[in-house]
Amino acid sequence: MTSNAAHAYRIWPKDPAAHLFEVRVTVRNPDTDGQIFAIPAWIPGSYMIRDYAKHVVAVRAEADGRDVAVKKLDKSRWQAAKTGRELTFILEIFAHDESVRGAHLDASHAFFNGTCVFPAVEGQEELACHVEIAAPEAPVGKGWRVATSMRRNTAGEYEFGGYMASDYAELIDHPVEIGQLSIGEFDVRGIPHAIAIRGKTRVDMARLCRDLQELCDYQISFLGAPSDLDRYLFLLNAPGTGYGGLEHRWSSSLICGRDNLPARGDEGVSEEYRTFLGLVSHEYFHLWNVKRMKPAVFTPYDLSKESHTGLLWVYEGITSYYDDLMLVRSGMISVESYLELLGQTVTRVMRNSGRRKQSVEESSFDAWTKFYKQDANASNAVVSYYAKGALIALCLDLKLRNETAGRISLDDVMKEAWRRWGETGEGMPEDGFERLCIEISDADLEDFFNATVRGTGELPLESLLKSHGVDYRLRCSMGAKDKGGKPSGDANLPTVWLGANLGDRAGKPVFLSVGNGGPAEQAGVSPGDELVALDGLRMDLAGCEARTRRYRPKDTSEITVFRGDELVSMRLKWAEAPTDTCYLLLDDEVEDAVKSRRGGWLGQ
Repeated sequence: MTSNAAHAYRIWPKDPAAHLFEVRVTVRNPDTDGQIFAIPAWIPGSYMIRDYAKHVVAVRAEADGRDVAVKKLDKSRWQAAKTGRELTFILEIFAHDESVRGAHLDASHAFFNGTCVFPAVEGQEELACHVEIAAPEAPVGKGWRVATSMRRNTAGEYEFGGYMASDYAELIDHPVEIGQLSIGEFDVRGIPHAIAIRGKTRVDMARLCRDLQELCDYQISFLGAPSDLDRYLFLLNAPGTGYGGLEHRWSSSLICGRDNLPARGDEGVSEEYRTFLGLVSHEYFHLWNVKRMKPAVFTPYDLSKESHTGLLWVYEGITSYYDDLMLVRSGMISVESYLELLGQTVTRVMRNSGRRKQSVEESSFDAWTKFYKQDANASNAVVSYYAKGALIALCLDLKLRNETAGRISLDDVMKEAWRRWGETGEGMPEDGFERLCIEISDADLEDFFNATVRGTGELPLESLLKSHGVDYRLRCSMGAKDKGGKPSGDANLPTVWLGANLGDRAGKPVFLSVGNGGPAEQAGVSPGDELVALDGLRMDLAGCEARTRRYRPKDTSEITVFRGDELVSMRLKWAEAPTDTCYLLLDDEVEDAVKSRRGGWLGQ
């Protein structure tokens, strides 16, 4: 039964073939001046204006069975006419976004984030919300189950029916997956956890649950279970290919290819399974870092417009540092495997010349218009606050250990940050993290933060890793599939480079991006050009890489492209290939003190 003080929401897969949800919200005491309803413009954790209201197909309102006029106020708000009666606002919403940020409905399943489908009752967002998740009309929906971290009210476990949330902010923090799901359950320190998988998989569910239990247990041992963490749910969409995740307070939405999951009989941790475990580790760490401990500007969220902060490198970058570090510290992967992943992160940053133009603080602040809206020039202008933020976290961790003779590390900073801003719910000031690092370490870190967070120079990775018994090596790339992290194993490395990234468009090689100052740009190549020939020979993606190995620095070539429907020929001067691919090696010929520092860092 719905409380008199609560809003009653109902969502129904009205027309799966047309991808239409019907959503109703009933307000017992609407605003006497005319109740306003609002759809969020963005979803927490993904910092781009998405204007979810654009998917609203139709709206209407009624009271006591009679129509009530509705006026649209702006792109995402509607106002019902004045009424002293209980008011129901009704929307039809098109749902065909299969990302973790969207809503999707067809005859095979339903998925939605609350930001996409549930309007806020403006001025009454603090009231409790009761939600009926209704089943589609037969024959659609046979064998469907409902997976969500939302608290059950009248619904049975994994069933359609009544659910509830304490307020609107919580309501939209519970994604929902509905369909024929494979579900595994496990406890972590007495807290129920589960994973619900959509997709045709042959997963070894018993092993998967054991591994997730071990990983989650290790993370909880690090910062402690949040006081309100009484359940957790991983929602996993496992298609043929795909990758992504979005964090929530009691759950996470994940996309990862089905072949990344362990099958019965698999042994060890493959590169594919390691990728999945890293994704899970990242989203689970967000339980603390951003879902409960967050910037002051996010307390509370204003979902109607951009909320700028320079701290996304703290929340995403530090999380990206700890996600793989948790895997090695918990013993799930080897030190060598971890160093391979770290080398790949360095490689991603090294291959992006945008690191010389934009700081991670700027990248954080401009995420709304640059990082999440990348164009063909992004690699020249934008740095990832995820990847470079992770490397800054690494440098900070190792520097703190060096400066304090192992007394203080980034672990200690995170624990104190959690105590101050996580457990209390107070927002972190823009300068709060840096001040905290200096305070608890008593180290002079101002120049470090100016250089790494607000600067665009190279990070002191080589010296800091060396001080912890790890050799930092750079080499040339072996080609588009070379992610770094390993020695080349190839004596015939390319000696020149094109200075551009090629991709496939309808079976033709196309320039996706062109690096500033590289041979392709200097020759006059533009993003979007279709590569036709090199020195009169027709080129495809594989052929271009093989052909490149035949040239030497200062050689010249004729490059022919289609620009639109015009054939253009240019002279290209080959340049020496950069050493932008990193791999890391353990140095066992080090003093015991260095080995001890390394062991403290890696948990070995």
